[in-house]
Amino acid sequence: MKIEVNVSVKDVVLKQANGELTLVTPSKIVCIGRNYVDHIHELGNDIPDDMVVFLKPNSAITDTLRSELDETLHYEAELCFMVKDGQFSAVGVGLDMTKRELQGKLKKQGLPWERSKAFDGSALFSEFVPMTGDPQDWCFQLSIDSVLTQLGHQQLMTYQPKAMFAAISEFMSLNDGDIVMTGTPKGVGAVCTNTSFEISLWSNVPFEVFETVLSGEKSMTELCGQAMLTKQWQSD
Repeated sequence: MKIEVNVSVKDVVLKQANGELTLVTPSKIVCIGRNYVDHIHELGNDIPDDMVVFLKPNSAITDTLRSELDETLHYEAELCFMVKDGQFSAVGVGLDMTKRELQGKLKKQGLPWERSKAFDGSALFSEFVPMTGDPQDWCFQLSIDSVLTQLGHQQLMTYQPKAMFAAISEFMSLNDGDIVMTGTPKGVGAVCTNTSFEISLWSNVPFEVFETVLSGEKSMTELCGQAMLTKQWQSD
């Protein structure tokens, strides 16, 4: 007797240099937790001795930004990398959606985070674009209703991309198409209904430029021009 199983896999978009769009199916999403010191302090957590790693399944991928699912959802904007041929080959940005209240309860009980992090609809992504050479100093921002809400820079990350890849590979295979979400800077919060989210990415941004934007003197667009990647969502 043959049993048919209807499995709906989720794809992300890879935009080639010639503009061609390719659908890629990640087997998993590997998330790095507590990679920004200010965010660790923001949530009242301890700085871990080792890199914090947790997973989201392929079913977590969505393009629908929800404000509530059993409880209010929280956003975390993150720099993301796609794997190919044993290295990070493409870059994008995304939102790690979190059930913060549930996460707090699980943490207090010393239990895994998956119920608060790996649920269906908990990962949203921009397009990914191939990386040429070894670009450094990635900078990304999240604006909500045109208000700058999160601003991150690669130099603020405790673990840099190559170190992340090496540490993950010590105990887990990274397959072509897999995505690594690299953690979130300070500024996380609850998603309100009917709000506009815009996440953007720039490459090769000197840290002093990032600090100027952080101070509120000028915007990223004024200092660096249009972002290389931008993705918008409207929350429901």
